[in-house]
Amino acid sequence: MTSADAFFHVRILVGMITALSLSRLITGLGRRVQDQDWHRVGWVHAGWALFLLLMIVHFWWFELGLARIEKWTFGLYLFVIFYAVLLFLACTILFPELTDKKTNLEEYFYSRQKWFYGLLAIIFVVDVGDTSFKGEAHLRGLGLEYLLRQAAFVVLSVIGMFVRAPLYHRVYVAGAILYQLSWAVRQFEL
Repeated sequence: MTSADAFFHVRILVGMITALSLSRLITGLGRRVQDQDWHRVGWVHAGWALFLLLMIVHFWWFELGLARIEKWTFGLYLFVIFYAVLLFLACTILFPELTDKKTNLEEYFYSRQKWFYGLLAIIFVVDVGDTSFKGEAHLRGLGLEYLLRQAAFVVLSVIGMFVRAPLYHRVYVAGAILYQLSWAVRQFEL
């Protein structure tokens, strides 16, 4: 199997998992709008849904860099799939299947904040591994800002696991969204 064939094979499975993640987010938000229960979503919850939406789109675009890999191994294949699965799991925490119209998703989010922020911290660590697989030149091209960004997100996520103050979560998600937008614009030259 050539490297191009292996990359195509990886893209298919990762694309399916990514599509499930996007579907979970869009359906979850759409269901609340459709039921006119937007107030039950909450600002922090909706903010993290938007952040994950941006992050997943960003993830899928950056996975094109995997085409540079000359030799695929089963371990690398599993790693990339693991990364996509982590994103999907974060989406399922935000929009679980078993909720009714009366479920306040903001309250639900806070009841699962350790899981959500724990997954988010792991995602940022795994992203460094994913980025390094794309080659040293790619990693260097992102600069020191990338590594500082990842470290800051890991630390803020670990803190978020334990802080109950809504202000912390509001500031964190607002800052994360603004930074993710800024990062994407600078990386993708929109």
